[in-house]
Amino acid sequence: MGTTQPSTSDLLKDLAKLTSEGRNPDTLHIDKLDTLELLTTINAQDQQVPTAVAQVLPAITQAVDAIVAAFQQGGRLIYMGAGTSGRMGVLDASECPPTFSVPSDMVIGLIAGGPEAMFRAQEGAEDNVELGAEDLRQLMLTQKDVVVGIAASGRTPYVLGGLEYARHIGATTVALACNSGSAIGRLADIAIEPNVGPEVITGSTRLKSGTAQKLVLNMLSTASMIRIGKVYQNLMVDLHASNFKLQARALRIVMQATDATELQATAALQAADNQVKLAILILLSGLEKAPAQAQLEKHQGILGEALSRQL
Repeated sequence: MGTTQPSTSDLLKDLAKLTSEGRNPDTLHIDKLDTLELLTTINAQDQQVPTAVAQVLPAITQAVDAIVAAFQQGGRLIYMGAGTSGRMGVLDASECPPTFSVPSDMVIGLIAGGPEAMFRAQEGAEDNVELGAEDLRQLMLTQKDVVVGIAASGRTPYVLGGLEYARHIGATTVALACNSGSAIGRLADIAIEPNVGPEVITGSTRLKSGTAQKLVLNMLSTASMIRIGKVYQNLMVDLHASNFKLQARALRIVMQATDATELQATAALQAADNQVKLAILILLSGLEKAPAQAQLEKHQGILGEALSRQL
């Protein structure tokens, strides 16, 4: 393996086959529009994205079920991509610990070129097949893990290298591309390929393709966390209150879930060492901290089940 260098002619042929690289007939004269007309055109194009994502919900369902199974056996969710695709994965991964109080290594985002690529483009890194495999080796990938390769084009060498290595290890592989029948989709166990059509600006996949990726990644992480008990009703009961705003939100969540007053919710949070889920169980069940904690552990941290057995 190593850095792939296809000829310019081969690359042009590949790009010509990609929907995401086509010219959008609805925006051919976008440079002639006034500001409101321009924004109206972009907005109209953006409205196509949720519909495209809806068409691939069955594949997203498969991926979520695989991720839940991985979490339940101590596995990890690992996103990998280059450029915008990589940044989307890193963003989603980085928001899981504060939102759901999971360890920082439970959901991981890899971007070609390393952390500096988040802020400054490292374009050459995406062409390195071996780099994708090496980044997963550094994480000591196992067959318990799920690797989601993200590439709007569906042909990024860095992602292909990572998915190929993940298959060799026996990890579950998922492809997220914005072109049907993509190279990464053919390689992965599960292919998620929302067809958002050509971009407003030809080839600028940070637009509709990036939006589609964000929507899908939201679903993958959020639905998986709900399935493993990180949400009660529609409340973030495993919120990690790491700053003043989140401390206030934690208090509000306890009040919303229990109809407690601010004083009652504050006292419950103090008794529960600021664990929102535990504070709610203490208030709704009347249990002391230790038996409430035991009840939660008995039901794998799923508050709804702990309460249904208690009330």
